[in-house]
Parts: sequence; structure tokens; C-alpha cells
Amino acid sequence: MFGIVRPCTHRLSQGLKAEWTAHLCGLCLALRGDHGQFARVVTNYDGLIVSVLTDAQSGPAGISRRTAGPCPLRGMRTAEVAMGEGARLAASVSLVLASAKIRDHVADRNGLLRRRPVAAAARRVAAGWDRAGARTGAGLGFDTALLVDAVDRQPAIEESAGPGTPLTVVTEPTETATAAAFAHTAVLAGRPGNAAPLAEAGRLFGRLAHLLDAVEDRAADAADGAWNPLTATGATPAQARRLCDDALDGIRRALREVAFADSRLVHALLVHELRRSVDRAFGTAACAHLGHGGPGPHGGPGSRPNGNGYGGPPGYGQVPPAAGPYVHGQQLNGPRHAHGGGPVPPGGAGGGHGGGGGGGLPQFPHQPKKPRGFLAGCAVALGLCCTCKLCCAAEYEGPWSRKKREGCCRDCDCCDCGCDCCDCCSCCDC
Repeated sequence: MFGIVRPCTHRLSQGLKAEWTAHLCGLCLALRGDHGQFARVVTNYDGLIVSVLTDAQSGPAGISRRTAGPCPLRGMRTAEVAMGEGARLAASVSLVLASAKIRDHVADRNGLLRRRPVAAAARRVAAGWDRAGARTGAGLGFDTALLVDAVDRQPAIEESAGPGTPLTVVTEPTETATAAAFAHTAVLAGRPGNAAPLAEAGRLFGRLAHLLDAVEDRAADAADGAWNPLTATGATPAQARRLCDDALDGIRRALREVAFADSRLVHALLVHELRRSVDRAFGTAACAHLGHGGPGPHGGPGSRPNGNGYGGPPGYGQVPPAAGPYVHGQQLNGPRHAHGGGPVPPGGAGGGHGGGGGGGLPQFPHQPKKPRGFLAGCAVALGLCCTCKLCCAAEYEGPWSRKKREGCCRDCDCCDCGCDCCDCCSCCDC
């Protein structure tokens, strides 16, 4: 899986989690159904947003679901998955943009693609995905030539870019491609009036995707001698961050103008989770509600949220105050405890994982403890799994050895389960 919007399912309500999974699995199965098993490797977290947008505008009457069989990635469970035009458009866009990513890596001679036989094979795969995406897009009235043309312009733009070139010049092809994909969801949903604001949201989403990829890959690109937008243009991370913050605000404003039948999942992904994606790429706080953040452009280490639950400027991540189809409730007045309590006291949050005050993680003695037996260890391991401590805890006690361990995802912001992302607004039905 790849993509910039990677929500931890613990941050979604049970209903939104099921919907998100339905779109993810629907994209995967649409790729398999139209293009064969191998095409499923392009399943990605960002492509499913196209399917989400289509369903969010269509309403219950336009939503199509089917029961999919057991899958290892779902723990061999069946599930209701999205099907229909939204999932197929997501598959078409994913194929074409994955093809573009391959050609970009071939042009940059990344890794094994320095070898001519490997590069030639990759180019053949990319060309096949272009044709497959075009076939599916044509059946939906979507001309993927818009995407291909935008992507084909990228190498020439990169060659001409130099110190002082605006980053928005480099990101323009990606912006054009994603704007076209977002706008076509309005056509599929029968809401042509939504096309313009969705195109604007898609354009800014493409800018974010390009910039975040550049920020995350900057060190690796420098080590490999690969081309990177920030290095080539001389732009600083602070300049890139400002562009990202402006894009976040622009997406939120554009979504206000869209008439949705049900915007809850769209809001969760393109307002809440997209903000977290930016924070993750720039090394900002993983969980601003609890005040253990890292340095960032909107506050120093451990800075408290600014009344919006996200640690950024006031207003970020909140439901827009203006009335309209995108507003479902009023914002709360301040940050709250991670488990639904009252406002956080000035001294810091208790409980959770890492908050100040009387809560926090248990402190284990330094002297060695007697290891647990097999059955007792199994019981403890089951409890750690059920409470997500194996994944999310900063520190926990090994089920059998009783030694200190760290959660496997503690530093990657994929599972910061201690915070309730929707305490800052009542729109997400959490």
C-alpha cells in the first residue's frame, strides 16, 4: 500500500472504518476484475478517495455494495465492499498514476532501475497499465489522456527547473491530473455543479501529494543522487510547509462548496487525516491533543493545541463555521481528554500515552522479573493485541519475557490510538 492519506482505523468510528475498508477493498477488487491479479499491486490509499467522493455525492440510492469473500488482509473475513463506477474510476486513475510513478523512477534511474533490462521491463509494465487505465476510463466517460499528458510534461519541467523556480511550477502536472480525477466524480454522481470546487480540491490535493513525497524522499534522493524538487529549486522545508498549509486550507474551503449527500468520510480523510499526513511528513506532533509534539512551524516541542485539537493555527482541522452542505455540527471550545473527559487542564493531560500529570504509562521496576509461563504469556499477549499496545504503546512489558518493549508503530503516526480525533467537531459521528 502507498499514499499520503493513511488513517489509523482506531481514529475512525466503527461506521466510518467499515466504509473506508469497503472503498479500499472495492478498489483492489475492481483492479482485479478489470485488469487481472497483478494490477492489484497498485492498490493505494489515495486512489480510494475518488471512490469515496463518488459515493459521498451519490447518496444511498447511488451506492452499490457487494459481499466479498474471505481475504488474508482482512483476517480471512468477508466484508461489504464498494463496487460500481466510483471504484472503477479509482482503479483507472490508480493504474495511470502508478504507471507515471514507474516512468519517473526509470527516468531518475532509482535502485534496480539503473539496469537496462529492469528498466525496459518496467517501461513495458507502465505502458500496459496506461492502456488498461484508458480502457476503463473510456467506459466511464473519462479521458485518461488528460492524466497521461500531464505526466508526460513532468520530465521537461524538471529539466528546466533550477534555483528560484517556484515549487508550484514543478507540481503543476500532478495538480492537473488529480483535478481531472476529482472533478469527474461529480459527473459520475450526477452532480455537475460540484465539478468546479472538486477540481480545485483535487488540484490542491495533487500539490500536497507531490510536495509531501519530495519532503519524505529528500534525504534518500540526496544519497542516491536522484532529482528532488526541493533540492533542485533551492526551496526550504519552511517554504514547502507554507504551501502545504495553504493547500490544506484551500481544500477545506473548496469542500464547503460541494453538495454532498453524506460528507462524513470525506471530511475525515481530506480534513483530519490529510492534516496528519502533513504533520507526519514534516515531523510535527503525532498527537497534538496530548501535548507531546515535536518541533514544527506552528509551535515548539510539546506545544499545546490551539483550541482546535491539532496543534496548528486556530481553525485548522475544524468544521467550517459557515452554513452549507458540508457543515454538520458546531466545534467544541477546546481540546479534550483522549477518552472523552472534560477539557484538558492547563497542567497537561493525564492518562493516555505520554501525557503529563498523574496518568501516562506504567513504570516498570529495573530489577528482572521472573518470566511468565506459556499459558499466562498467551493471555497477556492476547490482552496486548486487543488493547493495541503491541502496536501503539511507547513502552510495554513483554508477555513472556517481561522485558521492556516498544510498540512497532509508536514513531510512525499510523496508530496514535490515544487521541480521539473527532472530539474537536461533532461532524464525524464518533
